[in-house]
Amino acid sequence: MTGFGKSVTQLPTKKITIEIKSLNSKNQDLNARIPSFYREKELELRNLVAQKLERGKIDFSLYVELNGEETSSSINADVVKQYMKQLREVTPDAADIELLKIATRLPDALKTERDEIDEEEYQSILAGVEEALNAIDTYREDEGKALKKDFELRIKNIAANLEEVIKLDPERMTGVRQRLTKAVSDLKTEVDENRFEQELTYYLEKYDITEEKVRLSNHLKYFQKSLDSADSNGKKLAFISQEMGREINTIGSKSNYAPMQQVVVRMKDELEKIKEQLLNVL
Repeated sequence: MTGFGKSVTQLPTKKITIEIKSLNSKNQDLNARIPSFYREKELELRNLVAQKLERGKIDFSLYVELNGEETSSSINADVVKQYMKQLREVTPDAADIELLKIATRLPDALKTERDEIDEEEYQSILAGVEEALNAIDTYREDEGKALKKDFELRIKNIAANLEEVIKLDPERMTGVRQRLTKAVSDLKTEVDENRFEQELTYYLEKYDITEEKVRLSNHLKYFQKSLDSADSNGKKLAFISQEMGREINTIGSKSNYAPMQQVVVRMKDELEKIKEQLLNVL
């Protein structure tokens, strides 16, 4: 969601610059800086930006530079003269230039003539906003392509670690069985072999991770499928990553086998990198 767009429109009497900056945020937070002359159009401009960008912490700024041939303000000569007369009575020895500096800063020294917004000028502003929005869209698309490559790398790494878990699983289960059998034999008491085998099977079932392996594999495929979709899938990808984390955590808690737990740690590390980058996805 990070991006920056800018447009500059040169009109006969003024230059209008539009800048739009977007930062990562779960919700939309739009801050607009618009000259008072265009305040009546602020809501329309806000809606235009909000509909296009959807989410993010957005700063929208509209700057106007007059070329000197046109100004909406003029000196209120009668008011300034009256101020200077009163100031001269208070400070008779003060220079006129100093009194003038003070007088022009007092209330109503300048009068502003407010004209209606020219429709042609406003259409130029709308075109400038569209240009800036298109620029920020391009920025976001480029960032999205880079993120997609990173996600695909992380998913590939988790899938490779899952394959390693699958290879370690038979060795792990054999080890668990051997440890339990040895623990019982060390007791040096007679046990019912059939009952022992039933209890052992029940115990081993609690450590079985077949379902977790299958579900994690399916989540990885679904994540990749959602990545390839043309739609905006940030929330869906975040949900899938949560489900992936659930399966990885369960595998870790059930593994009871150091080599497998090391692989699980690597998967968690890759998943955390995915979650961090998902904050940048719409």
